[in-house]
Amino acid sequence: MAENKSDQEKTEDPTAKKREDAKKDGQVPRSRELNTTLMLLAGSIALIIMGEAIGERLSHLMTTGLTLDRDNIFETGFMLTAMTDSLLGAFSMLIPFALLLIAVAVFSPALLGGFSFSAKSMKPKFSKLDPVKGMKKLFSANGLMELTKALLKVALIGTVAFFIIWSQIDTLMGLGNLSFKELFARSAEIVGWSFLFISSSLILLAILDAPFQVWQNTKKLRMTKQEVKDESKNAEGDPELKGKIRAMQQEMAMRRMMQEVPRADVIVTNPTHYAVAIKYDDQSMSAPRLLAKGHDEVAARIREIAEENNIPLFEAPPLARAIYFTTDLDQEIPAALYQAVAMVLAYIFQIRVATEHALDMPIAPDDLPVPDDLATDKNKKK
Repeated sequence: MAENKSDQEKTEDPTAKKREDAKKDGQVPRSRELNTTLMLLAGSIALIIMGEAIGERLSHLMTTGLTLDRDNIFETGFMLTAMTDSLLGAFSMLIPFALLLIAVAVFSPALLGGFSFSAKSMKPKFSKLDPVKGMKKLFSANGLMELTKALLKVALIGTVAFFIIWSQIDTLMGLGNLSFKELFARSAEIVGWSFLFISSSLILLAILDAPFQVWQNTKKLRMTKQEVKDESKNAEGDPELKGKIRAMQQEMAMRRMMQEVPRADVIVTNPTHYAVAIKYDDQSMSAPRLLAKGHDEVAARIREIAEENNIPLFEAPPLARAIYFTTDLDQEIPAALYQAVAMVLAYIFQIRVATEHALDMPIAPDDLPVPDDLATDKNKKK
């Protein structure tokens, strides 16, 4: 397995960021066999399709180029004009063919690694001139693969070419009997079909080479477990720092929540494990809202603040649990708890009136209508 300088094995597949950075540096999988095969296939098909037209155009160029009228012999600029016309005619004839090959050459590499242009990969690297490294590459797995491909390519092309020539021997021998125009058209057709068969034989080589290049590139980009951790830390932030930030955020949220407790009308308790602070204002609220909630130590702190600010405490374990598990901070209580909360608030308001006017204290409501399924942690709000 590949190892880094710290002797850690590079066993992890490259991350998306690693691949993206490598792509920026021009390190993407490329298969020369695939590119060559596609270019040969495109060129041979184009030659078959355009062979007759190219033959006619060449015949016309040869005819006009080798024809010289007596009147033109004495014109000093005729030869230059004739040569210019011939060159322009040849270029115009080959432009479609050349554009097709250029398009295939540009787009075929993108089939494996996508489009990638890196100025960094174009910079000269004097390390490539090191003969020791060159010998290592020659006897590496990649060098062995290149040698195998070269031998296989020679064998395939040689075998296919032999059978093509053998099968077309009579046709080739008969080309001398054709007219000049027919000769060009027939020759282009034979060359096009021959190229097509030879190119098709290289498809097998391209199929073998493309996955190998992808595997080879992935192997070069492999990372150690420490590198993956470091990259994750750099991308997402230090876990310890993130933990401290979360703790600070929770502390700030807790502080804001505790500041809301003195505004509550009543604190409904479990009595010790849960505590919820409820507020209702018929002028601005359509239903009672939850200002604060907590359990254990937080619940104890809510009760302390309530006692310091003379906020009444009401012991109702099922209702306290139901509100705690079903309601988020600063949200209205569920409709299923309207009646129970209304009974508690009515009792608290009656106590205020009785205290102000020295009246008899009201009787605390019991048996509050709280659905059993709401008073469990299955309904807990995260």
